[in-house]
Amino acid sequence: MTKDTRKEAAVAAEALLLDDWFDAIEDGVRARARGFIETMLEEELSEALSRPRYGRRKPGEDEAAPSVVGVRHGHRERTLTGTFGKTRIAVPRARLTGEDGKTREWRSGSLRAYQRRTRAADALIAGAYLAGTNTRRVRRALNAVFAGPVGKDVVSRVWRKTKGDWDAWNARSLAEEPIVRLILDGTVARVRLDRRATSISLLVALGVRADGQKMLLAIKSMGGEGEAAWRALLDDLVRRGLRTPELVVIDGAPGLEKALAALWPDMAVQRCTVHKHRNLLAHAPERLHEEISNDYRDMIYAATRGEVETRRKAFIRKWRLKCRAVADSLEEAGDRLFTFTRFPPSQWKSIRTSNAIERLHEEFKRRIKTQTVLPCAETAAMLFWALLASGQITMRKVDGWQTLAEKPDDQIIDLAA
Repeated sequence: MTKDTRKEAAVAAEALLLDDWFDAIEDGVRARARGFIETMLEEELSEALSRPRYGRRKPGEDEAAPSVVGVRHGHRERTLTGTFGKTRIAVPRARLTGEDGKTREWRSGSLRAYQRRTRAADALIAGAYLAGTNTRRVRRALNAVFAGPVGKDVVSRVWRKTKGDWDAWNARSLAEEPIVRLILDGTVARVRLDRRATSISLLVALGVRADGQKMLLAIKSMGGEGEAAWRALLDDLVRRGLRTPELVVIDGAPGLEKALAALWPDMAVQRCTVHKHRNLLAHAPERLHEEISNDYRDMIYAATRGEVETRRKAFIRKWRLKCRAVADSLEEAGDRLFTFTRFPPSQWKSIRTSNAIERLHEEFKRRIKTQTVLPCAETAAMLFWALLASGQITMRKVDGWQTLAEKPDDQIIDLAA
């Protein structure tokens, strides 16, 4: 019997990789990081002083040359953490003389006052947090990168730096945004409220521009998805200059429908066909689910508007006799379930459902899975926004965007069965 040495070699290689983290290239780069940073700061100060270190004007030198505007006075030690690890650097000091004759301390434009981490390091910490790593696990995850531990308090401080960007995003004007379609939906998150884990609703508004590009318009943390909560979000969008869209896609929540009816009574509304499918199945015994699904898909995904109308009538006639609750549930949605037939067929796929916003909900839930309970309601909303703002989640154009300029048909589908 021959001995298989391939498995032993693989195990040995893996052990070496995990046991010995020494890398000559990485260590060499990190060893030279201090010299590079100090040289950059010295050159910056030399430019501010209009002379190099130890530089003196020689006799007969051009008098038009810039005069000395300050003097150096030693160095101070600073600790800086970057993707190259933690290093101690000597920061040059100088006093600059202003036009009024007063002096002030020189401040580097490259290294901000009290800066302890590079922006790339902060971005890496925030990225690890957004990817689903909680504050405690970041310490272990980035230990090798920074050649030292990263405390959970550091992660929290880095995350709080996004607060200014979050506030600016919430207050930005929407008057110049050519929004032609709205997709509205909510999701639930667990947060710590009054020192207890509490479920809150995150109401999300997704817009579609005239060029087909999707963009996040607003996200609000609310106690539920009632009419008042949705009306608060919609009123905020209008206050910031949102133009009246041509179409709104919703999941059929009663509170949202009432809020839309009060604000835009003549708005074209599309009920999500996926949500209605789930409602139909909830009204029937399990043994009928497959048959209901087949009939429903044949109706919703028919190729033409005429076929949709014919199969809708057939669906209602059949299920009125077989399971009336299913037929009643379909009729409850009314013409709003078939609004997509008023638009060009190329747009039907993107109009029929609220899948675009459901994907964002799934990505958000996947990333907070390790955290169980978020610190507060605002943190939940900020985290949802930051996933898009940081590029962790990207959104493409909607299907059929080339025909968005075409006006919808005013005639609704015939609902008489």
